[in-house]
Order: sequence, then C-alpha cells, then structure tokens
Amino acid sequence: MFQKKIVPVLSVLFLFSGLCKAQFIDNFDKGAIEDWLYFTGDGNTEMDFVQEKEGMATLYIDATKDQNNVWYAITKRNVAPYLNLKKLKGPDTELRVEARVRIKNPPKRVNIMVNTQRTTEYHHDLMEFELQDEDWHVISMTTKDLDAVPGDSLYIQFDVTDFGREKYEVDMDYIKADIINTKNAGPDKGIQIPYHPPIPALSSFSNKIEVTQDALINLEYPDLNLNNWQVWEKEGPSRVLTVNGKQWAILRWDLGSAKGSKAKGAGLLEITTQSVTTGGNYIEVYGDQLGEEFPRVRIIEIWAGEVSWDQQEVTYNSFMQGKTYQEVFNTQMIYDIEVDKTPGTKNFITISQPVMQRMLDGTTKGLLIRPLGAIDVSFYASENKERAAEMTPKLYFNTEGK
Repeated sequence: MFQKKIVPVLSVLFLFSGLCKAQFIDNFDKGAIEDWLYFTGDGNTEMDFVQEKEGMATLYIDATKDQNNVWYAITKRNVAPYLNLKKLKGPDTELRVEARVRIKNPPKRVNIMVNTQRTTEYHHDLMEFELQDEDWHVISMTTKDLDAVPGDSLYIQFDVTDFGREKYEVDMDYIKADIINTKNAGPDKGIQIPYHPPIPALSSFSNKIEVTQDALINLEYPDLNLNNWQVWEKEGPSRVLTVNGKQWAILRWDLGSAKGSKAKGAGLLEITTQSVTTGGNYIEVYGDQLGEEFPRVRIIEIWAGEVSWDQQEVTYNSFMQGKTYQEVFNTQMIYDIEVDKTPGTKNFITISQPVMQRMLDGTTKGLLIRPLGAIDVSFYASENKERAAEMTPKLYFNTEGK
C-alpha cells in the first residue's frame, strides 16, 4: 500500500461555471484520487493517499522505521485553474482553505499551507490545528497578503508531521478553497496553533509560577536518582538539568489557585542555559532539509507515569511505572527549540493554548525535555534559588478573568 513518493497522472482540468464563481472543492467521490501530489519527507516514513468507498480520502502513514520522529506527509494540489486569481488584487481579498478531517490518535496537530511556484518563505501561509478527539472537525486557514497572480500555480496543502513512530490514519471528507472578502467572510474554524509565533513581553502574563519539581531520569541507569546532579562554576557548585541521549529532564508545577481555570492564549516555558556541548555534520549525512533540524531540544507533554513524583527519589523506572513511552508521553512534541548557547541566557518556549489548558486541567502532568540529535545541554535547576533564583524554570500564562 505504501510508497515513498507518488506523482499521479494529471488529468484534464475542467472549469465548471458554478465552481468558478464559488470555490474549488474536492469531495473525494470520484472513485479514485485525481490531480493530487502526495509524498513524505525528512524522516524514514512511507505513505499512501487513498480514495475510500464512502466518499472520503485517507492518508495512511507508516513511521515505524523512522528514527527521530522528524517527518512529514504532504498532500498537495494546484487549484489555480479553478479560481480567478485576478480577484486577489482586490481590497480585503484572500484565499481561504477549509477541510473536514479526523484522526484516530488524539490529540495531535495537522496543518494547512498555501504556496505558489515562486514561494520561498513556506511558513508565511501555514497554520497548525489541534484535533482533540476522534470526531470529524472542520478547520480553515485564511492567507495573509497572498502573492498569487494570473499565470501562477496556486497550491493548497494538507499536511501531517511528527505524529510519532507508529502507523497512522488521517481521514479527509472534503477540502475546498475560495477567494474571499475578509471583511464579511467570518472567522476561521478549528483550534488554531500559530507556527513559531513571536514571544510576547513577559509583562503580558498575569501568572508566573516557578517549577515545583524538576528532576533527571536516566535510561541507562533506570534505578538511579540524580537529584544531586551538579556542575562546578566559579561561584561554586550549581544544580543543573543535563539532557542528552540517555538522560532526560522532567518538570511539574503546582498551579495553585489557577488549577482548573480556563487558559487564555498560549503560555511560555522559561529555562536558562548553563552550557551546551554540540557538533556533528548533520547536513552532510542527512541532507539540507533533515540536517537543519538537528541538534535541538524537544519539549513534550507528560500524560501518565508516576503523578506525584519527588525529585529527591524519582528514577526512570519509578516514573515510568512499567508503561511504554507512548503511554506516558505525547509522541508529537509541543516544540523543538535551538537552545541559546550563551551561559545564563533564558530560552522561551511557546506552550500552546490547548496544552496550557491540559496543564490547568491536570490532564497533562508536566513537561519532558529530551534531545533531538547528538547534543548535551544543561539548564539551571530549581535548587539554585539561594544565589540564582532568576534561573529557576518558570511557567508564564494567562487565565480567563485574570
């Protein structure tokens, strides 16, 4: 079923009078996938894009051979022949792409993207969406200052990225695109997760909470507690959270009176660099696209395991409680970051509104920090309060009414 890359035979494109006036739409009811490109990239994954009998299409993704969970599966179609691109020159006009989709392993993020054959900044018109259950969800994205003119190819994409290292299915009931007037078209649909949003001023957050427990778990020494992990600096010993291939950091917060409240927008995680050791010829080995993803650090939701672990006692085995990685952690990361290498520099990581809400609800028990690539990173831990309180990991967020 799976193929690494598929380029379909392009059929003759039609311009229906009603469709030209209204929109491009594919209801996947023609008996077979037509005029779509679909392919995987970066990691070692395989995919297929199949027309189902009940009038929908399914992306089948096999990521079981992938090593790093850095992969994408793309469906892509040129909709320019169906649209009057001259309309994009009018005031307040943009392209809106809408799809009805569902997944089988929530919560996970998918994304919609728009580009042309001239696009160089592919993240400009890209929006991620979180699907929180197995129901059908309508999601839509409206472009911003779309640069598309008559004669261009105008591609719409529905993409799946970094779900994990298993097999996945994503269903699509329909996808459509229309040139709209943004003043009267109404808001977009779905739980939008802006891709790499700017970091807001810390003063914009009403809640600032220091980490309650932060610890290290070591896969090679699973019964070892590492609460006294430290490095010697000029001022004396400092407790640090050192993350590498065999050692990860776990963090949790006592949210106090904010627990159970409604998250207002995204939050921020603050962690302070103590040291970074890195290297490697990633681009030479993996190529430009995959190679540039390394080395980084991943921030991941903790869903299960020991809930009330104590940093002075926790070990890998006591924390995992005999469960698998997939049972304890969300296999799709919240964020990958390039750590600032300057000692004492603060790293700010966006915690999306849905994740922040799960933390307030207690569904997400805390955060995991693990490496992506061959890298050793140390962040200052909470035990340094006496001489470096400002370096303690912190969580910033807003809640409704506060």
